[in-house]
Amino acid sequence: MDWLIVSDSSCEIRTLEGLAPGVGFALVPFKITIGDREFVDLPGMDVGEMLRAMTAYSGVSTSACPSPGEWAAHFEQADNVIALTISSNLSGSYAAAMAARQIVLEACPGKNIFVLDTLSDAGALASAAVLANRLIGEGRSFGEVCQALRAFNDAGHILFALSSFENLVKNGRVSRVVGFIAGHLHMRVLGRRTADGRIDFFYKTRGERRVLERILSEMADTGFDGTRPVVISHCLNPEAAEKLRQDIASRWPSAAIQVVPCAGLCSFYAQHHGIIITY
Repeated sequence: MDWLIVSDSSCEIRTLEGLAPGVGFALVPFKITIGDREFVDLPGMDVGEMLRAMTAYSGVSTSACPSPGEWAAHFEQADNVIALTISSNLSGSYAAAMAARQIVLEACPGKNIFVLDTLSDAGALASAAVLANRLIGEGRSFGEVCQALRAFNDAGHILFALSSFENLVKNGRVSRVVGFIAGHLHMRVLGRRTADGRIDFFYKTRGERRVLERILSEMADTGFDGTRPVVISHCLNPEAAEKLRQDIASRWPSAAIQVVPCAGLCSFYAQHHGIIITY
């Protein structure tokens, strides 16, 4: 294989449509442990069953990132590898991918392996994968693809509209104060990524309509003009995702918008009715 685009499974898409000639796509899965059950975040995983198991289990559920060995097994398959990871400040996936890169390059120094820390998750990885495939199809060099992905990533934004923070709190991703506000005061809380890829929860309100309106305001305030792809991920909340899609399309008619259900890892943290939007 000439090229491989490989992502950890925080990427919401399970397949990459319209692959350019000589290009493959693969996912390296997170594992989610709930009591004595392990869910592997790959196509075919039953997200609904995972969420039901989480609700029924009173203990702490955990997620584990892909190992260096799992990344390396994919890196060995192509001459040119583009690897995409969730933010290094949310997971060890980037560190594992970089360790795998070193291992594979020591054995096969002629390979090209680029690992992009997206400082994000969900649709940010999906959009980067789509862009990489398009650039490769245009005949761009490995260096040109890497440079374009860095620039695309640096200009991106992500918003999290969540109502449940149980797993984020239990796994140390947000403070217990934020979790209390959401869980006990029945608030919807809106977060965004910081410059170093952490989560900053900056707005809280009651009611989904208001948080969706604030998403539109935040998109405008951060300079969205309809030219970048938008990915809306939802955890068992298709109605709100569709309402948001319609509102974005009405305000920015030229915007390319994709709505997808959250896969395993993002469902684990977004939980019921959570929405993640990248643009």
